[in-house]
Amino acid sequence: MIRFHTIWLSKFNLNYIWLWFLLVTCSFSVLAGDRDQAKRIHDRISGVHASDAVITAMAADITAGNALDAAYTAMENDGFFNVTLKNMITPWTNEAQTVFAPLNDYTATVIGVVRDDLDFRLILSADLLYVGNSGLGLPVYGNNNNLHYEALEDQNISLKDHLVGTTPQSSITGMPTAATAGVLTSRAAAQAFFIDGTNRAMFRFTLLNHLCTDLEGIKDLNRPADRIRQDVSRSPGGDSSIFLNHCIGCHSGMDPLAQSFAYYEFEYDDEDPEGEQGRLVYNDAGQVDPDTGTRVQGKYHINSNSFKYGFITPDDRWDNYWRDGQNSLLGWDNSLVGSGSGAKSMGQELAHSEAFAQCQVKKVFKTVCLREPLSEDDNSQIDSMVSAFKSSNYQLKRVFADSAVYCMGD
Repeated sequence: MIRFHTIWLSKFNLNYIWLWFLLVTCSFSVLAGDRDQAKRIHDRISGVHASDAVITAMAADITAGNALDAAYTAMENDGFFNVTLKNMITPWTNEAQTVFAPLNDYTATVIGVVRDDLDFRLILSADLLYVGNSGLGLPVYGNNNNLHYEALEDQNISLKDHLVGTTPQSSITGMPTAATAGVLTSRAAAQAFFIDGTNRAMFRFTLLNHLCTDLEGIKDLNRPADRIRQDVSRSPGGDSSIFLNHCIGCHSGMDPLAQSFAYYEFEYDDEDPEGEQGRLVYNDAGQVDPDTGTRVQGKYHINSNSFKYGFITPDDRWDNYWRDGQNSLLGWDNSLVGSGSGAKSMGQELAHSEAFAQCQVKKVFKTVCLREPLSEDDNSQIDSMVSAFKSSNYQLKRVFADSAVYCMGD
């Protein structure tokens, strides 16, 4: 009898020990998995490794079901601003769409808007510009150079701690308040997209960068051609069918919207072909351009003999012809009227579209998840993040957090 109890107790103890081992092992595996996810979130959001203490705190949030809190913790690292955001935004500031460009007022302003949880739509319309703190001993903001921002970057100054956006753009640059339009009227954007040409580049790259579409993708052959300028031939190469089947599809919608930039120009010296010392200029009320006899910049009247019966730009009034037809699917805001004067209201028209919200979410998803959305689940996640982006008053940090949590297991 004693031997039976001994055997039974031994088996009981062995089973108990085995059960205890399984529980400890599973607990350790869960903990290890949460730490791995915490590291992945931090690395992808900040671009740098975190300390053990930060990873432990983030893992605890994940274990407790608060993975979004872990993502926000990662966004406290300087790397999120100086590395991740800078690398995502910089290609928007140049025609080559390269990340290998210096920090500038366009990039810094978008970073500041993200840091301060402002309505991200303001980047295309607000009287807003972020600069480095005046106590840093940097060169002052220059209307004809980028030295201020290059010094910020060269000295590896924390953009999280030292960007200031409390002073309006108009007070820094001297641009009239009504003429400011967020990053569209930054010096960097002007140097890239207002230099030479016909100012259509500014519109095209705004579509590419902020609505994630090029003109070819929204070409509509059924819009009125009454606002297409004189410089567009109606018979390219002597063939009118080219205009009717191709050119009209882009220009009929683009030209009425790009008219909003009619008073802007980027001036530079011929000895400075890249415009490194150039500056953005604006024809304010009472100023007359010698080539047009109005406030409209001369570039809007170039090549007027290509089709002399074409539209002659008289002012900066814009109209969105794409509110009708196939491009109504871009999701225009019905609370706006779809027309106005100047870059500020036109930028607001673009930023309040459904396409703008979708574009920002997809860009962040690719930045954090290191891939495009591929599956049905990915597309459902994009839709969910767009809704969260809107409900957060368009705070882009929320999109980073949602993307990081969704892809923390990748």
